[in-house]
Amino acid sequence: MAILHGWRTCPRCAGSLVNHGARAVCTACGSVYYANSAPCVSALVEDEAGRVLLSRRAVEPFLGLWDAPGGFLEEGEHPADGLRRELLEETGLAGEPDSFIGMWMDVYGDAPDAAATLNLYWTMRVGAGEPEAADDVAELRWFGPDELPASDELAFTTVKDALAAWRLGTGPAGACPP
Repeated sequence: MAILHGWRTCPRCAGSLVNHGARAVCTACGSVYYANSAPCVSALVEDEAGRVLLSRRAVEPFLGLWDAPGGFLEEGEHPADGLRRELLEETGLAGEPDSFIGMWMDVYGDAPDAAATLNLYWTMRVGAGEPEAADDVAELRWFGPDELPASDELAFTTVKDALAAWRLGTGPAGACPP
């Protein structure tokens, strides 16, 4: 569902919009609005034992399911900065992006009007410290490559896809289907 679904008036001047779903134009002030996929970043944090850190969601959508630490980029935020910010907010860990795993399209939730998302995944190097669940995370847990949660225990399709790419050691070329 396009993000502009249901928009009838301009948020700038309250004029009428001509809405084509992917693009809306104000008949009064001429403002143009575009429907875009919301950019998201996620971290696959590895420890020295080769395990990956996953977070159990404390909020909807998909409350209680496993996810990768991450979230939505803020307007104008560089993806690497957003990745650092989200990791710190959700785990208390400071880290640096390492290898780009890939990008996938998804939707945020399972409602008919769920927003489209563009999801970017990296492995992360972290310094000292122990992860602690914070922000919208209920629990953090380390999983070995052969101990990953089942697909129906994962919050988003992209988490399953990114974990599969991580587990197989594939890089961006294998993670970006046409």
